[in-house]
Amino acid sequence: MLGALTIDGNQVTRNPAYYNLAVAAKFVRPGSVRIASDESKNLPNVAFKTPDGHLVLIVLNDSKLPQRFSIDSQGKQVNATLAGGAVGTYVWR
Repeated sequence: MLGALTIDGNQVTRNPAYYNLAVAAKFVRPGSVRIASDESKNLPNVAFKTPDGHLVLIVLNDSKLPQRFSIDSQGKQVNATLAGGAVGTYVWR
């Protein structure tokens, strides 16, 4: 597994984990707490509740093919498709 950065002499390469961390830091602010989300082998994910009441879901599609899924929250459902190799961030109140 690669770290966020690869350093080779004077060359620094930003790996996918770097961008994933940057996205998480933008939406999952200090004081956020992790909340339950469904475990999925096909689409690993993690959810948070922010101090201002937003819900944040970060989903990874580590396959090469697009994956369809639904987000069920507070009695509502949203259908989404995530491209192969993509990370999706979903925010709602």
